[in-house]
Amino acid sequence: MDRLQRSAWQYVAEVLPPEELPMLAAHALVDGRDSPALRELAGLPRRSDETEIRELYVQALGELGVPLPDEETAGRRLLVSLAVGLTNAELSPKEVVDRLSMTVAACTPEETQFLSIAADYSEWMSADELPGWENSLRTAAHSLTVSTDLGSGIGVPRSRVTD
Repeated sequence: MDRLQRSAWQYVAEVLPPEELPMLAAHALVDGRDSPALRELAGLPRRSDETEIRELYVQALGELGVPLPDEETAGRRLLVSLAVGLTNAELSPKEVVDRLSMTVAACTPEETQFLSIAADYSEWMSADELPGWENSLRTAAHSLTVSTDLGSGIGVPRSRVTD
């Protein structure tokens, strides 16, 4: 999965902030992708109008034949990317919970289990409960990563930085 295909699900899952899209477009140009909207997007400053950035991004994807997935597919890819991040020790269990930024519909038993355990997190968990929850989430993450049909190379979304 290339950079633009990965960005499409991240965009729909709302884990790719609009201000990162101009740089993404510049990287795509370096990768050999090209279209009029992609060039225009790459030339915009990070702090350009979000509506303009979003419109150019969607237009560029269309020109390049990269479809935007539906929300269900984007949400499932988000779940898998978080499970991969946890399994590979790139994310902590708490970071996984913090990055579930949208309502996700689980379609497989493994997705349901992972999402259910993640939803059980509470900042009021006792010190005795937390290790058990973390182990359960790691186990569910591993089960999801080995059973998924969503492919590799989906990437782990970074946390959104808010100003």
